Amino acid sequence: MASLKFGYAPTHPGEVLKDEIEFRKLSQRKLAEQMGVSYKALNDLLNCRRPLTTATAIMLEAALGVPADSLMRLQLKYNMHKAYSDKSLLERLAAIRKFSAVL
Repeated sequence: MASLKFGYAPTHPGEVLKDEIEFRKLSQRKLAEQMGVSYKALNDLLNCRRPLTTATAIMLEAALGVPADSLMRLQLKYNMHKAYSDKSLLERLAAIRKFSAVL
């Protein structure tokens, strides 16, 4: 996997969840209470300031019926896109590939 190109900016799962919560007219505060997480943690996730964890994805699946594995795939694609956009990481990868080519 020399280069990962999406052709689009992957969606953070928080965006999808925020739309779902707004569509259902649910209160973020009440949802956070129901799930046993802090309002700030949920709000940060919904505003794409925090990554989705596996445990939170499973809790959201229980609360909203949105498949946890689909949410986690969104998070993975988002993370990969961010990593491949990191110039420092790209420089390190180039050095690794250069070294590997002479082995």
